[in-house]
Amino acid sequence: MCRPVSENEIARETGMVVGMGPGIRRLIAPNPSPMTHWGTNTYLVGGADLAVIDPGPDDPAHLAALLAAIGPDRRVSHILVTHSHLDHSPLAGRLSEICDAPVLAFGDSFSGRSDLMAELAAAGNLGGGEGVDAGFRPDQRLGDGDIVSGTGWTLTALHTPGHFGNHIALVVPGGVFVGDHVMGWASSLVSPPDGDLGAFMRSCTRLRARDDARYFPGHGDPVDEPAARLDWLITHRRRREAAIIAALRAGHRRISDVTEAVYTDTPPALRAAAARNVFAHLIDLCERGIARTDGAITPDALFRPA
Repeated sequence: MCRPVSENEIARETGMVVGMGPGIRRLIAPNPSPMTHWGTNTYLVGGADLAVIDPGPDDPAHLAALLAAIGPDRRVSHILVTHSHLDHSPLAGRLSEICDAPVLAFGDSFSGRSDLMAELAAAGNLGGGEGVDAGFRPDQRLGDGDIVSGTGWTLTALHTPGHFGNHIALVVPGGVFVGDHVMGWASSLVSPPDGDLGAFMRSCTRLRARDDARYFPGHGDPVDEPAARLDWLITHRRRREAAIIAALRAGHRRISDVTEAVYTDTPPALRAAAARNVFAHLIDLCERGIARTDGAITPDALFRPA
């Protein structure tokens, strides 16, 4: 049971709670944007004992709605974070303090990176991305295959890096909380060094090998045909890769030029995100020996076919 919170601590505003299936409810944080759709999905799993998945941004209105949904007769036993972008994890610490529940995640915001992404991060000046919760530190590490359970529910963690190095999915009977890895309304942003396209594709392949009935994403509605959605995402990335290779062969060398050649119908508000995806593809192509640069891999580098 969470301790009482004074009116001065949180705004007196509540959000809508929607049932997603037996023992699963969803609240949407008030942080809509081109990158978050209508806002971040926070999930409550269980009955008397609750797991909270992705508490969301540190927003007083969302905290108020979340505490109202928990209610005075339920106990939060675990707070789980799929990944530590600023729209998913910052409220975890505040909620943990109020409800006296541990925060679980794969690791801090720098966990799960490949050696190459760690080198790129150390070089600095990459910019971009969705905003990293740099101070995020879970109370408990939740490794690949680890199981967390409460009264009437069990969650199994799958490490699914790609969108973010510390990204995990959480499996329940009949479904998976997939964070930002698979969404029905948009493809996931992969922004180096936090995002890693090679890892993203491997995680897609891993999820595709499973037989899950439903996905509960970090933004947007549930995905009711996960296999078809994953097939689309994998095909989409492969087609994007082919278009980027074609742009390189046509003489485009800078990320901005390749982006303009490939993302011809992208709205201006999403052009920066598109450029980050191009950079992710170019890094992956260099890592696989399909493209190269004359110097270090940076956003200002000149890329060419290998």
